[in-house]
Amino acid sequence: DRVIIRFAGDSGDGMQLTGDRFTSETASFGNDLSTLPNFPAEIRAPAGTLPGVSSFQLHFADHDILTPGDAPNVLVAMNPAALKANIADVPRGAEIIVNTDEFTKRAMAKVGYADSPLEDGSLDGYHVHPVPLTALTVEALKEFDLSRKDAGRSKNMFALGLLSWMYHRPTEGTEKFLRSKFAKKPDIAEANIAAFRAGWNFGETTEDFAVSYEVAPATSAFPTGTYRNISGNLALSYGLIAASKQADLPLYLGSYPITPASDILHELSKHKNFGVRTFQAEDEIAGIGAALGAAFGGSLAVTTTSGPGVAL
Repeated sequence: DRVIIRFAGDSGDGMQLTGDRFTSETASFGNDLSTLPNFPAEIRAPAGTLPGVSSFQLHFADHDILTPGDAPNVLVAMNPAALKANIADVPRGAEIIVNTDEFTKRAMAKVGYADSPLEDGSLDGYHVHPVPLTALTVEALKEFDLSRKDAGRSKNMFALGLLSWMYHRPTEGTEKFLRSKFAKKPDIAEANIAAFRAGWNFGETTEDFAVSYEVAPATSAFPTGTYRNISGNLALSYGLIAASKQADLPLYLGSYPITPASDILHELSKHKNFGVRTFQAEDEIAGIGAALGAAFGGSLAVTTTSGPGVAL
């Protein structure tokens, strides 16, 4: 009746996009869901290292759920670093899909694996599915005029196709999304769609995935109607506007852009009609200084930041 999936890989592997697409298709299917994106650092850590791991967790169900979950039932690990960074959260008996192409000696040494965890018995308590994601993606895209490196970049779409098959997710929305995202580069759009379909077909034909799962829509918890797929940043922005209206105070945001808090600045800047004023400062300290000044001046004043900005 419910499942928790975590996509994990290098910060350049497109895990946020993959998770976002799976989320949109799950919402359109009618499940209740909650997500937890784990953003990589803005200043990218070296590829294949533990600090460079980015992940996206999604909890969906046929009933009302309130959290993104603690322990993933399925972990998709794009490289050794993704496996090592996330394995402690994965309960015994869970499914782990690993991209075997990335488990080279050099990549494993980077994160402290003396021997391959796929062969040393350390994963015996899990259902491990070794899949050469990169090689299968490159093979699926050989008719396109792409270098091996460029073709390999679509491996996240292959993984998305495979998971979409496993959980009976709709596919039309993702194909439409890819065509609009890469409207100016139709060959890239078609290559990504080909990788996505190849992942689906791989699930359908391989004997390694004997089981697919169907989590029914949450029809009893949510009557038919129009629903909004909302993020924490968007919800916070709407809450701030509502608070300023209720308090009859003008809303002022003094902010320095920093992922993932920049979305709040982007959203609030759209709502001048509610008397919202946004100020993009030259650094975090100027942002909070401006917010303090606005508060003394009688506004409902806010600053937004994350990570290194909090430290400042």
